Amino acid sequence: MDSNLIILIPLLLVAGAVGGLLAGLLGVGGGIVLVPILYHIYTGLGMSAELAMPLSVGTSLSTIIFTSLMSARSHYRRGNIDLELIRRWALWIIVGVMLGTTLGSIVPGATLKTLFGGLLTIVALHMFWTVLRKPRLADQLPSHPIQSAIATGVGSLASMLGIGGGTLVVPILNLFDYPIHRAVGSASLVGFIISVPATLGYIYSGWHVPNLPVGSTGYVNWLAFALLVPATMSFAPLGARLCHRLDVPRLKQVFSVFLLLIGLKMLGLLPGLSG
Repeated sequence: MDSNLIILIPLLLVAGAVGGLLAGLLGVGGGIVLVPILYHIYTGLGMSAELAMPLSVGTSLSTIIFTSLMSARSHYRRGNIDLELIRRWALWIIVGVMLGTTLGSIVPGATLKTLFGGLLTIVALHMFWTVLRKPRLADQLPSHPIQSAIATGVGSLASMLGIGGGTLVVPILNLFDYPIHRAVGSASLVGFIISVPATLGYIYSGWHVPNLPVGSTGYVNWLAFALLVPATMSFAPLGARLCHRLDVPRLKQVFSVFLLLIGLKMLGLLPGLSG
């Protein structure tokens, strides 16, 4: 890996730019974009799936710390964060993170790849469907015990697969007719709550793992972090500006097909394109 740093640097800059642009344009981002990009960069440079997947997950979570914090700060100023919801969910999210990081460090990389591919496929289908119709289960949030279970599940799945809050929290809240702006704002703070302990967990679990690329502490690669975060944060505002000029519903449908193809590839369901 170390001899490929000259190739790795521009690839990571492009990955960060794509992630930031899509986050601002379509309201997605974080790990749902970065994990598959990082995974294919690392495996393309000769790293095994067993090492590439947890390294991609841990590195993705480390970048979410700053991007989610900046997003949460902006949403807080606009009054778009439901602090009461966050207080109810925070402890259970952290419990889920502890479970998810433990599983993420012991589950084989190939299995994590399959799980991520399945999640990506579900997200893609959900994104395509919600452009056509808004699903709804109820007109208010469920009881507190059910919310605690949801928060635990969100923390566990997000930390195990390296994704932020928005990918899971926004669709879940929308099912209960929750205001979209408050859902997005609250999800940004959830992403921060998830990413800090999860990043520490992946550093710890990968501490003595051999053959990690240069600049890594456990399953977090700081070279990737240093390149991804500025690129992501620089291109996210551009995506937000383009959002007001382009046909976003149509773009979401196109992007959902793109996500679906990546998800199917990671699942090994496309002939000749197994991950």
